[in-house]
Amino acid sequence: MLVNYMIIFVSDMTRSVAFYRDILGFILKFESSHWTEFKGNGLTLALHLSDNPARSDGNKEPAGHCRPGFQVLDLDEFHNRMTRQKVTCIEKPAVVFGSRIAKYADPDGLIFSVSEEKKPFKE
Repeated sequence: MLVNYMIIFVSDMTRSVAFYRDILGFILKFESSHWTEFKGNGLTLALHLSDNPARSDGNKEPAGHCRPGFQVLDLDEFHNRMTRQKVTCIEKPAVVFGSRIAKYADPDGLIFSVSEEKKPFKE
């Protein structure tokens, strides 16, 4: 089985489209006032306008929620770009279970993880 679709519910479509397109760099595929899609490497990332307010429980998600995870080639470069753009950093880049990972929050407070592509071992 392959995951090919992810929907993120947002409170402000214009703000969220700008974040995912202009800040994170996803390629816009389709945009409307209630539904937007971005191209991903084998994955469609969709934004759906929600009528419910955003909830923030800090770093503790209730059952039934998920945390998106993305991968970049250079986590330090990505982190520096996020810092310059004033994106909320939840956890700075660190090695976790053998992978370099950082955590950030989108405009609605959704926490997402970003990992670095593992580089081949060199002697």
